[in-house]
Parts: sequence; structure tokens; C-alpha cells
Amino acid sequence: MTQDLLNLLVLWSVYLLFALGMSVVWGSIGVLNFAHGAIFMFSAFVGHLVSTRLDLGVPLTVLLCLLVGAVLAVVAHFLIIEPVLRATPNVAAAELRVLIASIGVAAVLVAVAQTVTRSAPFGFAAVELPVLDIAGARASVVQILIIVLGIGVALTVALLMRSSRGGLALRGIGLDPETASLMGVDRTRLAATLMAVAGGLAGLAGALLTYHLGSIVPETGDLMVIKAFAAIVLGGLGNVYGVMLGTLVLAVAETAVLTYTTGTWVDAVSFGLILLVLLVRPNGLLGRAEVRRT
Repeated sequence: MTQDLLNLLVLWSVYLLFALGMSVVWGSIGVLNFAHGAIFMFSAFVGHLVSTRLDLGVPLTVLLCLLVGAVLAVVAHFLIIEPVLRATPNVAAAELRVLIASIGVAAVLVAVAQTVTRSAPFGFAAVELPVLDIAGARASVVQILIIVLGIGVALTVALLMRSSRGGLALRGIGLDPETASLMGVDRTRLAATLMAVAGGLAGLAGALLTYHLGSIVPETGDLMVIKAFAAIVLGGLGNVYGVMLGTLVLAVAETAVLTYTTGTWVDAVSFGLILLVLLVRPNGLLGRAEVRRT
């Protein structure tokens, strides 16, 4: 029982680290970045290429993946996302074109990784990690780190979004970009910073999951995007606590399916949750209905 709870917390924390950046970007600057999963995977792929040639150790490898994720996200933002947004004055059309463009970016990154690895699993250089006994459950240092970082980063982001000037500015952009701009909010700078943070979180999640599982495949990020999308819809767009709740529900559901069944339907849980929430509560568990004042 204790081991199952530990595994649940690890799964929840990985989903949380991954989905958090995607949710904040979508909820504040209106960009649904489907390249987020490819950035997650490609950061780990770069870490694989470097760590298997140089003896970096765990901390430096994780830091490398974080930096690669941040750089990839910023480059994609300035080369792809911003030009598309500037060239499309209609908001709805711009969001759709950005979505399509991000899928194209993801396809390129996945194709590069597939070509180099020949679609085989890849991981980091083998290291001996201590294993601790916690209340009868065996937990590696990486598992503990995943849980601490996942919950800690989520609570920090929630606090910053609610009380810091940058967080309030991002929330203002999400509510009314034009008014926020008139009040002196620099959307371009904030958007680039936010993309860097989101990409860094994706790279961090990719590194930690790779250490946890031992290896991943180039297509791992695609499945993670679907699950993150399910968690965001489930919890409520633009709500950090909603993402925490959505990823927790998703992790509990998948853990239950894996524990009490053969596990065949585990990936269908994400789609099932999306359909259920859209039918019963379209704004998510913690989402609020949009209010328009005339």
C-alpha cells in the first residue's frame, strides 16, 4: 500500500511538472503549445547525447536538460509563435495557426530524435543512486526529488501568479491583453520569459522521468501532451490549483487502472476524463464561467 502511494505521488509530480508550464502559457498568453511534449523529449535526448559521452553526473545532466528546454521554447517562440501571432490579427485564427505551427515544430524535433536513435529507447549514462526505505516503501533519490520538486514548484508558481507583479501582469494579459498593454505591461518580454520557464519545466520533467524509468522513446512526449491537456481541461484552464487537482485525478485514475486491471485501458483514461468533464463541467473542476460585462 505504501509503495503504491509512493508510485502515485511520483506519477502525479511528473505530470504536474510537465502540465504546469503548458497550462500557464495557455491560460495567460493564449498559446496552446503542442510542441511542449517534443521539448520535454528533446531535452532528455540532448542530455542522453551529452551524458553518454561526458561524465556529468545527475545534477549537471538535469540542469542541462532544463536549460535545453528553456532555450528550445524561447527559440520556438520568437521564430514560430510570435511571427504567426503578428501576421494574424484575428485572435481565434491566430490560436489555430499557432497550434498547427507548434505541431510542426514537434514533428521536426521528434523526427530528429527518431533518426538518431532509430526509434529505440534512450537514457542517460548509468549511475548508482541510493535507495531509501520509507515506511516500508523503497524510494530512490530521484523519486524523492521528483515529488519535492513537483509539489514545491507548483505551490511556488501558484504564489507568484497570485501575488507577484509579473504574475498579476500575466493574469491581466490573460483577461484583457489590450487593457494590460495600455497599463504598461510588456507582453513580448513577459511571454518570452514565460515560455522559457515552461520549457525549463518540460526539460526538468523529461530529465527526471528518464532517470526514473531508465529510458524513454522519441514518442513519449506526444503521449505526455495528451495527458497534460486532459489534466488542464479537468482542473480548469488558467488555474494552477486546478492543474494540481487535474493531474492528481489523472494519476489516481491511471494508478487504479494499472493496479486493479491488466492496464490495457490506462492510456484511454485521459480521453475518457476529457469527454466526461466536457459533458458535465465544461469549465473544469476549479474553472469559472467567463463573465462578460457590457
